[in-house]
Amino acid sequence: MTNLSVNINKVATIRNARGGNMPDVLEVAQNCESFGAQGITVHPRPDERHIRYSDVFALKPLIKTEFNIEGYPCDAFVDLVLKVKPTQVTLVPDAPDAITSNAGWDVKIHFDRLSELVDIFTTHGIRTSIFVGTDLDNIVLAAKTGTDRIELYTEPYATKYPENREEAIAPFIAAAQQAKSLGLGVNAGHDLNLDNLAYFNQNIPWLDEVSIGHALICDALYYGLKETIKLYKDCLS
Repeated sequence: MTNLSVNINKVATIRNARGGNMPDVLEVAQNCESFGAQGITVHPRPDERHIRYSDVFALKPLIKTEFNIEGYPCDAFVDLVLKVKPTQVTLVPDAPDAITSNAGWDVKIHFDRLSELVDIFTTHGIRTSIFVGTDLDNIVLAAKTGTDRIELYTEPYATKYPENREEAIAPFIAAAQQAKSLGLGVNAGHDLNLDNLAYFNQNIPWLDEVSIGHALICDALYYGLKETIKLYKDCLS
């Protein structure tokens, strides 16, 4: 079964809209785990507009499953990850002012820096994952950095899925097969939801993990958090 890691950034966004501590990000993370999530993901950004660096430190001793910290590897982010030592760090090429992730790494351009980061995090016992698109040569280069996994950026799949799901999934199957042949684990994330997740998972049965936040938190408004996590896990079983 593919693991479900719940990204709780949107919970922090709601909290920050009014100040105070409602909803309680720490409590929600623990609830996600108790409801069956196999991991918690956070994506702290420099402006702390959702998850704050202090949240990350507070979450570390509470998370009993896998803790995944994703983000752009500026100096402050690298320092945070090395201090917290999560299960996994996912390197994402976000500009500091990006609303959300919108592309994977061009590994050729950033090969030296990514290789350096992978080496640093691996030395500290942290699993590494590099956020990429479906370009096969790019995935070969990602493997050469020494990373443990890649995370496939799935917005193009989600956008095309309603009109032609076979065409939408095809490049992702090829990319996942390429990664598997190179000994890489495969994660996926971005715009996966209850409509398109099961089909994605069925076609890539060796998928290790999906990280889902926005859609899952939106669905929780209708179904409740416990039932929503069950529905997403059903898509992955």
